[in-house]
Parts: sequence; structure tokens; C-alpha cells
Amino acid sequence: MQESTIIQDFLNYLSHEKRFSEHTAKCYGADLKQFSEFLVHRSEHNEHSGTDILHSGASHGHGSSAVMAVQTDQKIDQELIAVETDDVRAYMAVLNEKQYSKATMARKLATLRSFYKFLVKRNHRCANPVTAIRTPKQDKRLPKFLEIEQIEILLNTPDINTLLGSRDRAMLEVMYSTGIRVSELVDLNITDVDAAGRCLRVRGKGKKQRTTPIGPTALAAIQRYLDIRRADPRAAEYDQNALFANKHGQRLSTRSVRRKLDKYLAEAGLDPTISPHTLRHSFATHMLNNGADLRSVQELL
Repeated sequence: MQESTIIQDFLNYLSHEKRFSEHTAKCYGADLKQFSEFLVHRSEHNEHSGTDILHSGASHGHGSSAVMAVQTDQKIDQELIAVETDDVRAYMAVLNEKQYSKATMARKLATLRSFYKFLVKRNHRCANPVTAIRTPKQDKRLPKFLEIEQIEILLNTPDINTLLGSRDRAMLEVMYSTGIRVSELVDLNITDVDAAGRCLRVRGKGKKQRTTPIGPTALAAIQRYLDIRRADPRAAEYDQNALFANKHGQRLSTRSVRRKLDKYLAEAGLDPTISPHTLRHSFATHMLNNGADLRSVQELL
């Protein structure tokens, strides 16, 4: 199958502007390639049914491989740009028939939602055809933790080029990097961040203070947010102590943090029942999986 120009543009956007890892961008690319094959076969009225066209590469028969080989990148781009909501619904129906898990279907739908949001942004389309499609309802089971790949997708969802987006990215990075509670997050002051020492001063339950290490990625996210915030015309009106402020410049509330998390979970196609506490569990689990001893993790928490 020929490479799609707009898919490659999208993957470059993920890598260079959204700063997605190579692995995550590759997963998005695989999802879009699969969707492209579905569209091309559908438009060509190939003898294969829709339920047999979702295996790329060697899994195609000789006939379908020949059809794919003659497609030009322009043809693929045209198919992608012309997509309607019913086309996406038909694709999701095929995934369901193939017994893809709800989590996988949600991820693939999130890929399409992000892709068409990008096409609207680049003026290839007037509207996003995926907006009207609801994410498949996930099983009502609170996961003990998120996989690293899921964490990466969540962290990369906010638009870091905007004030509020950069703030939200920084909040998510801090929660995952340190394992602190939401109540501790919103209580942070700018002076609690020790960039040189790579640590945070945290006020926990019972007003007990502790110092917890923080990773360079989270520190960089904080710095980016503060740089954008200081350049804002209303910077002088902001609470000069609070690290994380709302759009009115006041200290953010725990409820607002949970609302923001819900918003990004929906955009990323992740389980909507995930809570801030899940990020805390994820931090602990990933620390243990990477060799930290239990007592050290308990002390950090």
C-alpha cells in the first residue's frame, strides 16, 4: 500500500509538535493504515467482505494485495478526506464483528478523532466526522493502574501550545511523576518547585510536609507552563503563589482537576472511570516494576 501524504503529515505533527514518542506515533500510523485499507477496499467494491479486510501486509490475499499496490497516495488521501460519519460507524461495526476488545476499539476511534481534528486544523475539512460517534462503553472496572503506553497517550493529549493546555499537561506530568494526591497538587506553590534539586515540597495529610523527587520531563512541563503564563497579558492578575491556576487566575480546585482528567480521558479514548488516584497507583506500580523497593515507594507516597 502506498504511503498517504496526509497521514505522514499527521505523524510528523505528532512527533514534532505534540512530542509523541516514536512508538506512540507508530501505533497511530498503524491504526490509520488499517482504516485506509478499509476505505480503499470499500470504495473499490472488492470481492472480499468488509470483515476480511482488516489484516494488513502478508495477511491480504494476492487479489487484495494487487489492488492495494495500484492505489496512489493521492487516491488514499482523497478517500480519507472524503470520509463521512457513517463510514466511521461502518468501520467500527467491522471491528466489533472481528471481536476487537472495547479498549482497542476506543483507542482506534481516538486515533481517528485526533486525525480528523488535525485535518480540520489544516483546513482539509470543515468538520470532524468522528465528533458525533461515542466511544464504546468500557467495562465498569476500575483499573489498578494504566500501562505506560496509556499514560503516554494521556499525557500527550493536552495542547501544550495554549496556556490552559500547557497547565493541564504539567498537572498530569506532576501527578504521574510524583504520585502525589490531587489535594496536594492544587496546594502546590511556585516556590515549592526545586528545579535544581529535582524535587517538590509537598504538604500532605495533617499538614505534614515532605520532599518528593520529580522527573525532568515533569519539570520541563512546569517550566513551559510558567513561561506561557508569565507571557499572558493578565499575568499580573494571577495568584502569584499558586502553581496551578484556573482561567480566572485563582488557585485550581480538586474538582477542576478531576473534570480536566475526565476531558482528556474522553479525548484519548481511555477508560472514563479512571481517577486521579489511578495515576497514583500507576506511579507506584511502574516504580516497583522498574526495581524500586516497596518501602521506598511507600515513603514516596
